Amino acid sequence: MQWLPRIAIGLLSVGYPVAVYLTLQHAGTSAAVWLLVPIGILHGARALRGQRSGWWWLTACVVLTAWSWFQQSVVGVKFYPVVMSLGLLAVFVWSLVFPPTVIERLARLKEPELPPSGVAYTRQVTWLWCGFFLINAVIASATVYAQDWVWTLYNGFISYLLMGLLFLGEWLFRHYYRSQHDD
Repeated sequence: MQWLPRIAIGLLSVGYPVAVYLTLQHAGTSAAVWLLVPIGILHGARALRGQRSGWWWLTACVVLTAWSWFQQSVVGVKFYPVVMSLGLLAVFVWSLVFPPTVIERLARLKEPELPPSGVAYTRQVTWLWCGFFLINAVIASATVYAQDWVWTLYNGFISYLLMGLLFLGEWLFRHYYRSQHDD
């Protein structure tokens, strides 16, 4: 059941921009602030079960919620995708400093005996994802002060589309690369 909070957090995070947009259009800023609460609660549950990253994410949700509530501003609410990108960037960079990398761990699920060339390749892919998360955080932060529909379009659609394209492009390249190298 450890995976259940992660799936719930993932689903809530993916749907978050659209939920924020609809809430802002129909109920206002005060109601939108409360959209961070269920995500924070789920992160808190992970933290209580001993997952260190849960404390970081819980703290981020509490800070963003408090900021938006006390300022009666949607800025904290709109900053969640920025925090998500920076958090994922931190996880990927951490894995570069303290291997195995995130991508290597995922690769070893399918291929436990990953050759040295595979380890080197997964390290390069991890760098690529680091670049993506950094650029995504910059763009997401630029949309925080934009109109609500612009913020929602980028954070609720375009960023996921770009992520999917990067994933697909890397998958296609990996298969081409493996066909050219026989290890």
